[in-house]
Amino acid sequence: MEKMKRLKMQVCQTAVVMSRSVVVPDGGSEKSVFCDELCSKEDILYEDFHSSGHRYEHPGGGGEQLAINELISDGSVVYAEALWDHVTMDAQELGFKAGDVIKVIDATNKEWWWGCIMDSEGWFPASFIRLRVNQDDPVEEYMSYLEEAEAGDEEQAGPGLPCKEQMRANVINEIMSTERDYIKHLKDICEGYIKQCRKRTDMFTEEQLLTIFGNIEEIYRFQRKFLKGLEKKFNNEQPHLSEIGCCFLEHQTDFQIYSEYCNNHPNACIQISKLMKVNKYMFFFEACRLLQKMIDISLDGFLLTPVQKICKYPLQLAELLKYTNPQHRDYTDVEAALNAMKNVARLINERKRRLENIDKIARWQSSIEDWEGEDVLVKSSELIFSGELNKLSQPQTKSQQRMFFLFDHQMVYCKKDLLRRDILYYKGRMDMDQVEVTDVEDGKEKDFNISVKNALKLQFGEEVHLLCAKKLELKQRWLRAFADERKQVHHDRETGFSLTEVQKKQAMLNAGKQHVVSKPKAVTRPYCDFLLRQKHPSLPAALPQQQVFMLAEPKRKTTFWHNIGRLTPFKK
Repeated sequence: MEKMKRLKMQVCQTAVVMSRSVVVPDGGSEKSVFCDELCSKEDILYEDFHSSGHRYEHPGGGGEQLAINELISDGSVVYAEALWDHVTMDAQELGFKAGDVIKVIDATNKEWWWGCIMDSEGWFPASFIRLRVNQDDPVEEYMSYLEEAEAGDEEQAGPGLPCKEQMRANVINEIMSTERDYIKHLKDICEGYIKQCRKRTDMFTEEQLLTIFGNIEEIYRFQRKFLKGLEKKFNNEQPHLSEIGCCFLEHQTDFQIYSEYCNNHPNACIQISKLMKVNKYMFFFEACRLLQKMIDISLDGFLLTPVQKICKYPLQLAELLKYTNPQHRDYTDVEAALNAMKNVARLINERKRRLENIDKIARWQSSIEDWEGEDVLVKSSELIFSGELNKLSQPQTKSQQRMFFLFDHQMVYCKKDLLRRDILYYKGRMDMDQVEVTDVEDGKEKDFNISVKNALKLQFGEEVHLLCAKKLELKQRWLRAFADERKQVHHDRETGFSLTEVQKKQAMLNAGKQHVVSKPKAVTRPYCDFLLRQKHPSLPAALPQQQVFMLAEPKRKTTFWHNIGRLTPFKK
């Protein structure tokens, strides 16, 4: 019992100390009152609550974490409150809204904890919650307190300002503060690392620097311009009157430059990992950090910040909209800005998915026998649909069974081996930019002078092909696929999406390499024993700030790679 009291006291003391310096999700550090953390409505009560022992604070370091786990192992119940909404599409992650109370079941992992809300259990990011300082208070008492707080929402939160206006001021201040910190962060990377690396031509090539740092200098130039716009709209005397929504709307297309950075980031991590194995590079990067007087974070940690930043904008704008009255002059712009930044996130996610798919396309092409002509990736980057159809071409009218693969801009068709049906031979392709697709009615087809059923006509120039499906449903599905292909091409032109020559070349090189299956490396993290003991062994693959799709909530499409994967050539 005495040990448990000491553990609870340790958690309480650490949490109270943590209130003096709050770590924000994008990696910056912010010294402010509790209201400035952009959490739930109840944050306004911090000042009143602080003197009597506020119940919740941000999770602390190793000592607190150890105390939390000892409390849990001794049978105590540990509660936390959500600081941010956690949207997830992973069955093993726990979704929640800001203000929700979470029961912490395991905090062994530093970044991902296991907890439950009602009957739902799952992983959640530790950076998205704060602990209850007084764990002895029953959760029912806390919940009733929150209900009372919501009922008194129109009461004064501070001298001169109603609750909602005070909260809006806090959100505005937080946006401005983190934006200024972010600019300094980008400046440190550009001047502390890139500038020094360019001096050492004996250690780095321009291609290496482009892989490591991507277009971060372009992002730095843009963010400085964006901050100037925010500063003009920021009302320093009365922050709640600031109208910053228009700044996001004005630059919504400029934010798309983050797409290139996010897509390149995995390659940057691989390149840094390789260099860090060589002592001279490890010492060089550390010297750069010390010379620039940057905080003690590794280079890959610094380079993660832009990925986190583009994810944080929708969160901040959602909070700003939450505390903006519909009558406020900025309400319409903030609402539009939130949708715009969600669309930016969707676009980034879509481009990332497309780039991941080009490796699959390259591997598919390398598995096709007797390939002729240019690579698929020269024109295409997306598989739209695939399946088996009977093909008839003029002047011959003999039916040929072929496998068709519809990509953007082109369709490739192959023949199955007579004996080994899992082997495909290249037979040709069609330029979909020149093809006219026509639905053919069942019955006699005048151009071919034969009776057809479930047929489509593809014509480009003087070439005419008939494609016949086995069922009407399959024919209709192909018609939709051809329409989707045109939509995809139009969308890519509008958004400016295209593959670089480096990306195409790298994908084909990767496809040509022999992939040797090796044993998985042993887990060296200190929590490996816990992972082996527990019934839910797999942690989420990445931090939530890296998962852009989590914020954008795009539709989950069933890809045709799943169906095509049944063919052996994809497994060669």
